[in-house]
Parts: sequence; structure tokens; C-alpha cells
Amino acid sequence: MNSRRYHLTTFGCQMNEHDSERIRGVLEEDGWQPVDDPESADLLLFNTCSVRESAENRLLGRLGEARRLKNERPDRLIALAGCFAQSRQSEIFDQLPFLDIAFGPRNIGELPELIDAVSTSTGSRAYSFDDNPSLSGALPSRRLDRHRAWVQVMTGCTNFCSYCVVPSVRGPERSRKELNIIDEVKALVDDGVVEVTLLGQNVNSYGLDLEGGMAGDRRFASLLAELDAIEGLQRVRFTTSHPKDLSPALVEAIRDVPVVCEHIHLPVQSGSNRVLERMNRGYTREHYLKLIDSLYTAVPEIAITTDIIIGFPGEKEEDFYRTMTLAGECRFDGAFTFLYSARTGTEAAALTGLIPPGTMKRRMGELVGLIQQTALAKNESLVGTTAEVLVEGASRHGGGQWRGRTRTNKIINFSAAETGEPPAAGLLTPVQIDSATSTTLRGRQD
Repeated sequence: MNSRRYHLTTFGCQMNEHDSERIRGVLEEDGWQPVDDPESADLLLFNTCSVRESAENRLLGRLGEARRLKNERPDRLIALAGCFAQSRQSEIFDQLPFLDIAFGPRNIGELPELIDAVSTSTGSRAYSFDDNPSLSGALPSRRLDRHRAWVQVMTGCTNFCSYCVVPSVRGPERSRKELNIIDEVKALVDDGVVEVTLLGQNVNSYGLDLEGGMAGDRRFASLLAELDAIEGLQRVRFTTSHPKDLSPALVEAIRDVPVVCEHIHLPVQSGSNRVLERMNRGYTREHYLKLIDSLYTAVPEIAITTDIIIGFPGEKEEDFYRTMTLAGECRFDGAFTFLYSARTGTEAAALTGLIPPGTMKRRMGELVGLIQQTALAKNESLVGTTAEVLVEGASRHGGGQWRGRTRTNKIINFSAAETGEPPAAGLLTPVQIDSATSTTLRGRQD
């Protein structure tokens, strides 16, 4: 192959976005160059997600285009990475006969060898789905954001929620050693990063598989305190926290560790104990509400976001009502809401009591309306106050506006001060909040 140009498309969550950073790093260290136009690429690579049906549907649409481009140029390589590939490994080449390469999220480092294998043998295919974990610190990475970075503190999950494929596609929980994480963050700060987001399927269980010292939530809280000592690091975020493992140690860290931002993403999934039990979530409605109360008591200004699944098999109207009342009590700042879709190989896929689509959509509309109402009220309460904002760049709204994010993870579009230099990306600056919607704030540089 004379040219070595690749086009990467990513589906799914922050974990997948971070995996794509490592895919870019591995490819570019091997001499590949990124291109924006798929038609000019020699390698089309799709980093996939199978957690939600919507992500799979978007992927299948893009694969139709990939098939066309492969037919136009048979020497063009098509590669599938990530959770969808891992979950379909036994049948992926039968389902997608135009595919050349497939590999799982734990096999990113093997990509150059897979490319070499198919490039040197006409008509061959290459794949890797072995348990060969490659945590973020061990692979090169190419970030698209100069001042913010993701840092993976652990991989995998051992919770086995009845609707979720993550344990089967990402494997069991594995934690990185604290020293390796700290060294990576120091290197990122030296490279201009001021904010890091720590990633794990359940950061509250960080360290349970490491020898010695504190375990679980207390060990993660200790890691946050260690990161606070890194000179030049301004903000630390983390995701995701599982409610069954969140202890007072982490609440205290959000309150007491200066570098930790006042925001937590705490997926509840349902407000009904009956549904939570069928989901195998490991906590009750009452336990979750106590956690929320402890967070607001310790950090009154905290922003709390969540995940909620609508239409889980067997969800009755009274179950949905309990989800609505829980959402009202928790006063969420935002929520990722999903219509239930069965995932192959999960326990929930065999459950009876499927909810009619019309009922699911009606419930979704009611829930989204409530979340928006609550979020608007909380955002409007900020009008007239001043917030510290990390500048991300020019606003998409144009008109000389800038875009940034508060410590509570709220997006704000603002006008620059009339005197002085325009705000640069990566700058922390005070912004007075003048107006609000349910999803964004508007203001002016103070």
C-alpha cells in the first residue's frame, strides 16, 4: 500500500472516545495519517458500541457506505473495533463479508500487526479478541483537545446488571496502579492539560483488585487527593460512579479536595425497587435517595446527573411513577434517558413483559419534560452569580461568543471582556451568568 491514510468513526461513550484516542496514537506511530474524507482513506475504521441499540443502528448505516467504498476500491481496508465487534466475534465476518479486520477493546495495541497480516496476503482476514488488556497508559494516544484529557483508571466491570453487555465485552475489573496514573497525569499537565476526567465503568470499586492498602471507594478518594498535589492541574472529574459502592469517603473528597469538581454522574436507571431488583442493580430507591441527600448536604452547589432506562421489561405504571417522583426529589441537573432495548446475551433479553413502544415513548416524554423543568430551575437560580469557566474555544453560536464549562460541568456561552486579549482555550476565567436554559448558560467575562 503506497499511501497510509485512515478515517476513524467513533460510536458511544467517553470510554469509546478515549479508546479512539489510543487507536489514533497506535496508527500514527505506525506511520498512518488521518483524513476527514472517507473516500480518500486507505483504511476505514469504526470504533463501535453495543450498549445501546441506537449506536448499533448508526453503525449499520455507516457500514453500508463502507461496503460501497470497498467495492469501488477492493484494496481499501475496512476494520471494526470495540464492543460491537467483541460481542459478535464468532459471526462478524459472516455478517459483514466485506470486513478485513476486527478486534476488541482490549486488543488496540495489536492493530498494526492485524493490518500487516491482511496487507501481505490477498483476501485474508485478521482478528483478535483475546484477553490481552492494554490500559491507556501503556499505549500512545493522540488527543483532539489540548487542554482536557481522559485518563483510564480501570477497565472492565463485574456488576452484571441484567440489561448490560459491558462485562462480557470489556472483561472483569482491572485497576491501574496509582503511581502509573499519577505519572500519566503529570505528563499530561506538562503537555498543557489543565483538566482530566478519570474513566472507569465503576470508579467506586477502583483498587479492589490491587494488593495492599485501602480498597474501593476509599482508595479512589485517596487517589483524588494524590492528584490534587500535582502542580498545574486545575480540575479533576470522574465517571462513572455506581450507587451501590459510593461511600462517605468519595462524598468527602468532592467536598474537601480542591481540584475535584462539584459534579457527579450517578446512574439510577429506575426509581422502582421492583425494577431495580430485576435490573440486578444492587441498591434500593431508599439507598439512592440517602446518597443524594448526603451529596447535597456536603456540597450544596453540586450538580448531579444520571442515567434512566424507560420501559424495562415488566415496568408497570406505578414503577414509572416512582421513577418520576425520584427524579423530582433528586433535582437532577440533567439525565441521559434511554428506551429499553434488549441486548443479545444479557439476562434481561429473556425477560417477559415487554412494554409497547407507544407506552415507552409517552413515558419518555413525561420524564424528559420533568428533567428539563428541574434543570431549568436550577440553572435559573445561577443567574446573577459568577462562575469559574474553563474556556474551550469559540462558541458555535458565533457573534464573537466563546464557549466554556463551569466546575459543575455546565456549558456556558459568553462574551469576552471589552478590554484585554480574547480568552484563549485552556484559560480559567470568571464569567457572570446573565441567563439560562435547561441545558446551557449565557454570560459575560467578568
